[in-house]
Amino acid sequence: MFKGIITDIGTVIDIKTCSNSDQIFHIKAQNLLSINRGDSIACSGVCLTVVDIINDVFTVQVSQETMKVTNLNNWKVGKKINLEQAMRLSDRIDGHLVQGHVDKIVQILAINQNLDSHKIKLSCSQELIKFIAKKGSVTLDGVSLTVNSVISQEFVVNIISYTWQNTTFQYNKVDDYLNLEVDMIARYLDQLMQHRYN
Repeated sequence: MFKGIITDIGTVIDIKTCSNSDQIFHIKAQNLLSINRGDSIACSGVCLTVVDIINDVFTVQVSQETMKVTNLNNWKVGKKINLEQAMRLSDRIDGHLVQGHVDKIVQILAINQNLDSHKIKLSCSQELIKFIAKKGSVTLDGVSLTVNSVISQEFVVNIISYTWQNTTFQYNKVDDYLNLEVDMIARYLDQLMQHRYN
């Protein structure tokens, strides 16, 4: 479990393909605390397991299923990614509860700077937009954010200066794809209502 508060920006330094077509990513961290083999770590919103670590470089193995539903297919050597270690039960929840299970990728339609913040407009599929509400929470590339507005199959988030400078949003451009995880509470409520009326 995570909280959507990024603690480091990592860099992909090597990519290999296994015989079973799984992808192996070697990622260099900057400021993460102790990382051990077997630890869960959110890499741009995708919960992955650390399979090896040497100094400040850790290795994750990614299945083809995960590659299909996330933006990891676009990762190349030099790619910057948001990193967050799994939360402890004693941690404060500064963002919101995040599982690291990406629902889908969403496309950036516009990025507009407004004084010290940036507004990002994104497209969203019809099946998921029902889980996104104004003032509700979403996770984009692992970052917990509050939704500013929702219109049809588009929604807008506002990125404050601190978040912009300390996450990979600073590197994003229009037409880029981000990993989306909708708020789990919204998903469970929807399922509860479906069971109630079916």
